[in-house]
Amino acid sequence: MPNRDFTLSKYKELLQIMLDNGRKFCPFLSYCTQKEMLADEQLVILRHDVDLKAANSLATAQVEHSLGIQASYYFRVVPQSNKPDIIKAIVGMGHEIGYHYEDMTICEGDTQKAIAHFETQLAYFRRFYPVKTICMHGAPRSRFDGRDLWKQYDYHDFGIIGEPYFDVDFSKVFYLTDTGRRWDGFNVSLRDKVPVYQDEWVRQGLVYHRTDDIMRAVENENLPRQLMMTTHPQRWTDSCCEWLWEYLSQSAKNVVKRLMVGGR
Repeated sequence: MPNRDFTLSKYKELLQIMLDNGRKFCPFLSYCTQKEMLADEQLVILRHDVDLKAANSLATAQVEHSLGIQASYYFRVVPQSNKPDIIKAIVGMGHEIGYHYEDMTICEGDTQKAIAHFETQLAYFRRFYPVKTICMHGAPRSRFDGRDLWKQYDYHDFGIIGEPYFDVDFSKVFYLTDTGRRWDGFNVSLRDKVPVYQDEWVRQGLVYHRTDDIMRAVENENLPRQLMMTTHPQRWTDSCCEWLWEYLSQSAKNVVKRLMVGGR
């Protein structure tokens, strides 16, 4: 399968082209604490949602480390994501980690239980890293939106200074995510999207399907100066068998998600 997308090799190529064209990378925490200082930079806020296959996140973290890049890794509490040895290894390379929270789903919409669960899990992840940022897990099969917890509570009360869906000015920062195993998956995404600005980005032609499309935009200087780029490392692998399984399973999921989005 020539020129396969969503391989570690392709991911490294993307990062290298961005570096070669003057892009500066930073984790979300650095963006939150240095917004004014970074305002004029060609900036990539690099974020990873560790939904499954934590070992794949270790692989992307190693690629980034080899290039001198630091990123943010958000871990769920489920065993497929919450692997202490891998978390420690990623922290050891200088990356930020945060809590990929889904407490409303776990506690079936009970906000009192959910906030207690949030506080407990936040304390757990702070055993590995002084967590200052969090990020909602989309949980497409759940009827609960994790962000609804903050209609009743304030995450700042827990020493959190940033949540991407609340604390990024998307009028200034373009959003790229590989949700749906494609870079234009906003049409099949339930929650991992920025609906207020997406129509304007589409109008401007800022739509990319393959990683190669993004690399061409970088080389042609057609990519916005500042962006948040989110990946799900479970999708990125050089293993042919694992790559094929991810391709087939995600294609099936996208059909279901498209039906779910259409029904809302």
